[in-house]
Amino acid sequence: MTAHVAATIHGEDPAAARGNMLLGVKLAILSEIMLFGAFFAAYFVIRAASGEWPPRGGPDRPELLLPGLNTLLLVASSGTMQLGVRAARTGDRLRILRWLGLTLALGGTFIVVQGYEFANNGFGLEAGVFGSTFYILTGFHGAHVIAGLLFIAMVANRARLGLVSAANHTAVESTSYYWHFVDVVWLVLFSSLYVL
Repeated sequence: MTAHVAATIHGEDPAAARGNMLLGVKLAILSEIMLFGAFFAAYFVIRAASGEWPPRGGPDRPELLLPGLNTLLLVASSGTMQLGVRAARTGDRLRILRWLGLTLALGGTFIVVQGYEFANNGFGLEAGVFGSTFYILTGFHGAHVIAGLLFIAMVANRARLGLVSAANHTAVESTSYYWHFVDVVWLVLFSSLYVL
């Protein structure tokens, strides 16, 4: 029995249920935007009050090579995620799995590269206000990437089990909203922490 038929039998409107789920995801992302917005506001207030950034006597700004690579990885993963959504809309299970698998690989590589960067930065949380703001912002974002990878893995498993189709692909689409949000936050982080 398809999800559409089951929902109709139980008196639910599938279109309304889909709309409600996507609205819930959008509202959850909005709350995350406010949280990241508060972190960015604090960062820029601290940075403006410091006069010189990074503060004199503290660590130097990290090199651009690894975060630049990570930026490419996340931008590419946004593209593969969207291709997974397109495949889900047509119900092509093989393509769904291929694109979601590639998204998982790109996102997982991002986490590995970020871990390597953290281990080799030459500074930690104890490096004053620069170190603490750097690791709070990048670490909090990294936690969101890991959460996104878990969501993508669950959706990929649903697709593997045949639970994703052209008529039932809301989970793939809602996960893509979250993943694109994580990618946009990284672009702001990269610009703020590494470039400016």
